[in-house]
Amino acid sequence: MQTSYTRTPQQPIESGFGYRSTASEVLQGIDLSGKTALVTGGYSGLGLETTRALVEAGAYVIVPARRPEVAREALAGIDQVAVDELDLSDLDSVRAFAGRLVASGRSVDLALLNAGVMACPETRVGPGWELQFATNHLGHFTLINLIWSALIAGDGARVVATSSTGHHLSPIRWDNLNFEGNYEKFEAYGQSKTANSLFAVELDRRGIEQGVRAFAVHPGGILTPLQRHMPREEMIALSWISEDGEAVNPAFKTPEQGAATQVWAATSPQLEDKGGVYCEDCDVAKMFVPDGPRAGVKEYAIDPEQAKRLWDLSVELTGADLSQNR
Repeated sequence: MQTSYTRTPQQPIESGFGYRSTASEVLQGIDLSGKTALVTGGYSGLGLETTRALVEAGAYVIVPARRPEVAREALAGIDQVAVDELDLSDLDSVRAFAGRLVASGRSVDLALLNAGVMACPETRVGPGWELQFATNHLGHFTLINLIWSALIAGDGARVVATSSTGHHLSPIRWDNLNFEGNYEKFEAYGQSKTANSLFAVELDRRGIEQGVRAFAVHPGGILTPLQRHMPREEMIALSWISEDGEAVNPAFKTPEQGAATQVWAATSPQLEDKGGVYCEDCDVAKMFVPDGPRAGVKEYAIDPEQAKRLWDLSVELTGADLSQNR
């Protein structure tokens, strides 16, 4: 039966949580026993805190990792976790992981697309794709399309794409998606985060008929291994860290706080019958206000026409398509 799609308003719902809420706090009273969560990059930074919080709430967590041996070491001592190999920048690796997951017969109730790269030197993968767009968007896009049968096998699955306020740095560069000839690492990162948000918009529209809802989230500013490509001097100049490497920006969150919004979006009963929105600070975000602080979501990052255009382009680039994986 066809389910009518009504776009959730992009406005706060007064969740009762906020900037300093932690993943454990937003999960209080929520029992995830019997649920399976997939957390890409779930062994480092806020991904590790996400995995830990979901397991504490009763979930079984699959952590696909580019470096499985490192992931197993980081997750040692946490029960109900399975590690498998996945390199999001390599579509052959994505296809292999997805094939193993689908063949296992396990359904997936929560998919948190947490892994990513940021501000890296110019790097090309696959047929010449810019690394941040390829990893942060195309890899996750392909993964979700290929495990679609596992998602719709669950009871009301949710997909959470980790975007960022970095989306303010760039819309989709339709005329030069791969920044050929004019690479700028932060703008390329911004484009990939805009893509994450647009992906959630269109995935929600396409998934609602089969009970799958999607959200994009900004976790907040957090010092994690995500900044591994940034020189120390650059982070000092940005007033992120001191000369001795300590965090000095009072707006930064802890990893436990940074994990909260994506865990909230994946599990909160407050989001029943909602989807396709961009969230921050454990609530649906406001729209960005010109000349105001860099907060909220820009219109181009939730525009349904751009979301569909990006989806169609991503199908063309990757060959992945939900309609082939029902």
